[in-house]
Amino acid sequence: MLSKNLAISVRNLSKVYQIYDKPSDRLKQILSFGKKKYYREFCALENVSFEIRKGEMVGIIGVNGSGKSTLLQLICGTLNPSCGDIQITGKVAALLELGSGFNLEFTGRENIYLNASLLGLKDHEIEDRFEKISQFADIGKFIEEPIKIYSSGMLMRLAFSVIAHVDADILIIDEALAVGDVFFTQKCMRFLRNFMKQGTVLFVSHDTSLISSLCNKGILLNKGKLIKYDSAKNIIQSYLELNYSLNQDVLGTKKNDSSTTSLIRSKDQGFEEDRSASKLDSFGTGLALVNSVRLLDENGLSKKIMEVGRKVTIEIECISNKVIKKPIIGFHFRNKFGQIIFCENTFLTYNNQTIKVVKNQKIKATFSFIFPILPSGSYTISPAIAEGSQDDHIQHHWVHDALEIKVINPLACHGLVGLEIKKIILEAK
Repeated sequence: MLSKNLAISVRNLSKVYQIYDKPSDRLKQILSFGKKKYYREFCALENVSFEIRKGEMVGIIGVNGSGKSTLLQLICGTLNPSCGDIQITGKVAALLELGSGFNLEFTGRENIYLNASLLGLKDHEIEDRFEKISQFADIGKFIEEPIKIYSSGMLMRLAFSVIAHVDADILIIDEALAVGDVFFTQKCMRFLRNFMKQGTVLFVSHDTSLISSLCNKGILLNKGKLIKYDSAKNIIQSYLELNYSLNQDVLGTKKNDSSTTSLIRSKDQGFEEDRSASKLDSFGTGLALVNSVRLLDENGLSKKIMEVGRKVTIEIECISNKVIKKPIIGFHFRNKFGQIIFCENTFLTYNNQTIKVVKNQKIKATFSFIFPILPSGSYTISPAIAEGSQDDHIQHHWVHDALEIKVINPLACHGLVGLEIKKIILEAK
């Protein structure tokens, strides 16, 4: 029996598929009575365990084929596990593949009744909520048309609207919001934030900004294995590292299928006198290293507290451990939730210029700008040095949260950024 604080408990969960090369092999397997294998096994999920508390919003992230959708289907019960145990407290409503639970020949109205009844509502309950579901979907006259003529966006609107009105305790969503327009996506975000006050959400997304904005925690999967279950911020950092590690090796060349070399992850670079070097986490090939990052005021003095609206410079110094033909130095400026507030690099400015860095040579990049209007609080700068182009590059060194900055804003600012207002006029005529 689950603890009263837990919504989902997954223990030693695995899913193994039997892959047959041809249909006749299935018959041979049956007739062999287990004496011989005519199939090969594919492990989509291997020995996964975690617990999700009530009221948490957990994002699942990983490269394609990592087992994300399989995990959701196992939790929802649309797939049976090969081994392991899943325990759930409360009513579950799931939005997995678009169109699942719908009949393409039925109208939108008929499919609302069909899908809502599958999720446990009685006919009179659906009748009472139909108008709210229809208004939330906002597809107008198409509610009376067969859904086979719907676009993917319209289908998602209808499906999400149903699960939003069935009084679920747990919502499970698989990449559904990726196909919606901006207005409906924002409506869904408002609903999810309100739902989190009493419910639990588990969803798959490749959008790291969405996960950092909405989620308390995250799950990182790779090749069917749970790599990490941690805060959303730490999961996004690990996902970023994993993405780079799958596409390059320590020689600074693209990986092929036979390459097994992984990126370095180091904690041996110091950036601030009052911070322990062991607290800094970084990754990359190691063929060039970020030595320091500083925020300078208009007088060139290093600052850790900055007032908005001032002229500032971010200075990043690196050193090469090999010849680098096309260096790119840049940074991410993030808030305490890990959301990227702004970022910049040297690529576009120096794209048409040849800058070659020899071995053991220092290279410095400076970015001068007016500090934007931000809410008061703590922010971090993550510097990096790479080689190549904006779209195709080798990451030599990326340092997570190398420098913490305290921002002071004497005026109220309630969004991610504020405006430099020139004039406000209020008139009554």
